[in-house]
Amino acid sequence: MTHFEKIAAQLKARGLDAMLITSEPGEFYAMGFHGEGMAFITPDKTWYYTDTRYIEAARQIIAGAEVALPPKGVNYRKLAADLVKANNVVKLGFEEAYMPVGDYDRWTKDVEAQFVPASQLLTDLRMVKDGHELAAMKEAQRITDEALLEILDFIKPGLTEQEVAARLTYIMARKGAERNSFDPIVACGANGSKPHAVPGPAPIQSGQFVTMDFGCKVGGYCSDMTRTVAVGKPSEEMELVYDTVLKAQLAGIAAAHGGVTGKEVHEAGAKVIADAGYGEYFGHGFGHSLGIEIHEDPRFSGAWDRPIPAGALLSAEPGIYLPGKFGVRIEDVIMLTEDGCIDITHSPKQLIVL
Repeated sequence: MTHFEKIAAQLKARGLDAMLITSEPGEFYAMGFHGEGMAFITPDKTWYYTDTRYIEAARQIIAGAEVALPPKGVNYRKLAADLVKANNVVKLGFEEAYMPVGDYDRWTKDVEAQFVPASQLLTDLRMVKDGHELAAMKEAQRITDEALLEILDFIKPGLTEQEVAARLTYIMARKGAERNSFDPIVACGANGSKPHAVPGPAPIQSGQFVTMDFGCKVGGYCSDMTRTVAVGKPSEEMELVYDTVLKAQLAGIAAAHGGVTGKEVHEAGAKVIADAGYGEYFGHGFGHSLGIEIHEDPRFSGAWDRPIPAGALLSAEPGIYLPGKFGVRIEDVIMLTEDGCIDITHSPKQLIVL
């Protein structure tokens, strides 16, 4: 079943006559293509309109939909209004999580339909990856794993965080990545105590941790990985914190399976950190889903008390962050199965000393 068909199959159960898709991730999920256009899906047919910049590529890539240019002088709202009338659409689902208020005002003024918030329809479908999506994410992760091995031979005292981040981007692109999943995080020493540190001109020094959080896109799907390595001999405290984070990650991964709540997995990892006396230094969730976007639902967090389905892929990334000293985070991506999970990240996790 194509993603078009999966969306169409959900319309009746959600009380919708049609679905309007205008966001970049929504378009890409539905069609495997994004051209700043509009998709309109009914139970029986799908239309996709885009402009002259994208029409040739859209016609080459998209199958199972009517792909066309809007007539000259006709905007997407007029096209949607015509489709609403022609298909007797009363309740039109739209992506409220992505549509700005100004756009909403214009759409609801020009299209005579009841606009029904329906972002959750796509969110629910995107939670479980199909074989094509999984293959893309595994290939992106393979590139990311290889980039780590190569960057370990590059890192040395005197290099800056910015140089390491730039090198990671170059390595992944050279190995076939379409782009970064996000701007790489490279943080050494005290900068590592910021979970989302921005790489700066600080030189790496012997005796420091270097945390690297990075990933790439292949086929429009993300990878994500964090490794913390020591440059020179680490202190006893550094080794203790690293060991605690690793044990916490393994505990959370051991608790993960289809049907588990995000809260259960988060608490399994957080307990290890709290029992070691570092509970106040772990402030974020244990992990998040990813795919077309680097942060998606569901989540491994204390606030996610709903079951997570088998087939979902999520990060497993606990950390300890000691302000003014250093931070440690270790992150893999796992796929939930009915009776456990599969780790698609293959980089070593034992402390590496360069």
